Amino acid sequence: MDFEQVLTTLLALLEQGQIRYGVVGGFALGILGVPRATQDFDLLVDREDLSRVHSILKRLGYARHALTENVSHYQPDAAWGSINILHAFRKYSVAMLRRVNTVPVLNGSRQIKVLQPEDLVGLKVQVMTNDPLRASKERADIESLAAAYGSRLDWDRIQEFYELFDLKDEAIMLRRQYAQ
Repeated sequence: MDFEQVLTTLLALLEQGQIRYGVVGGFALGILGVPRATQDFDLLVDREDLSRVHSILKRLGYARHALTENVSHYQPDAAWGSINILHAFRKYSVAMLRRVNTVPVLNGSRQIKVLQPEDLVGLKVQVMTNDPLRASKERADIESLAAAYGSRLDWDRIQEFYELFDLKDEAIMLRRQYAQ
């Protein structure tokens, strides 16, 4: 995937369209200083903006290959790479979008909206709960974020995410290990 091309083209169109989004997934981890290999680009997008995002992606040569209440998956005609869109419509995901941070990328030539580390943890807790086959990978990402941000994290918010999925004890252990 040509991430620079996606950043300079897609994100500019999202900004022009005043789309409420935040970058998530492996690319977001890299932006936050926790590099991880990734082959796609993941966004959290306000559900009310999904039709406009769909139009933008169609103009760029993408075709939607899957659509559910919670996610859309797009594949390109060109070598841009796939894009996964998480639909923000529940109170937790909408709140995540309100908290996005704007971060410089590409040597400061672009700005990108990325979810806060705590909110990325929340999404990863959801993924590892919904897909046990991905649990070890998601836990590794969570621990990497916890190690990088430690006491700067809002551990109460992280605890709340874990409790949503009945994983209170796991959150307590994570906090003990990394919150110092």
